[in-house]
Amino acid sequence: MAKINYAYEKRQRDIAKKKKQEEKRLKKFGPEQPPATEETPKPPTEEKKESESGS
Repeated sequence: MAKINYAYEKRQRDIAKKKKQEEKRLKKFGPEQPPATEETPKPPTEEKKESESGS
């Protein structure tokens, strides 16, 4: 007879519980806003000034 893997079962229960809590949170507050780091990068202006003044 096969041995029961209790750790696997516990992990599956924990994952299901976290998923349910996350769904409840999204229903209550709405989806999270994406982080601000995904904005378009600013052009490097300091490098241009240094190279122009060195000429």
